[in-house]
Amino acid sequence: MSGSDAHLMIVDDDERIRSLLKKFLMRAGFLVTAARDGAHARRLLAGLDFDLIIMDVMMPGEDGVSLTRSLRETMTTPILLLTAKGETSDRIAGLEAGADDYLSKPFEPKELLLRVNAILRRIPDTVAEDSAPKVLHLGDIRYDIERGEMWQGEELIRLTGTEVQLMKIFSACPGEPISRSKLVEDLGRDRGQAQERAVDVQITRLRRKIEADPKQPQYLQTVRGAGYMLAPD
Repeated sequence: MSGSDAHLMIVDDDERIRSLLKKFLMRAGFLVTAARDGAHARRLLAGLDFDLIIMDVMMPGEDGVSLTRSLRETMTTPILLLTAKGETSDRIAGLEAGADDYLSKPFEPKELLLRVNAILRRIPDTVAEDSAPKVLHLGDIRYDIERGEMWQGEELIRLTGTEVQLMKIFSACPGEPISRSKLVEDLGRDRGQAQERAVDVQITRLRRKIEADPKQPQYLQTVRGAGYMLAPD
């Protein structure tokens, strides 16, 4: 992605820094929108899409780490945190909250530009992932891949931990058979026929939640000699 294509948001309560960063990044060819605090940023995000968020950590009200953690619940937009704190623990806190990068103040504007461009270069991979389906449809049942949730109309279908793991494994490669031994491995179980039989039992239980007729499965199919396969609509 080139600078002329990218829309950046700056979130900083310091008006002077906010203005300087906006001017610098606009001269570098970016479209830039500025927010004065977390609440202002949330209002902008409700109506605009951004390619990257550059956010100060130390802000009145909702700080940058808390806002990052909250945004990560609903969006994957890259976030670069700016802070006067340079301690390792603070950097880790920001990254654990979901930030993509971390830059300590004071910094050279050129370094910021290098960090921004490095993050934006990684975006095509993210776009490729985003183009993949987020929801799989199994008749009147829909499975939200990102949230690991299964719904029938407005009713949430309760899945066990193992069923959630199985759906995650199958939804990563719909239409492709997965052997029982591979399922055992991906579930983190010890290898052996006993565990493969246990997988069979879990598949049977999962079919009861997916299939109109579990004895004649349409969506979670058995592929003779190859294993099991998820076949969404």
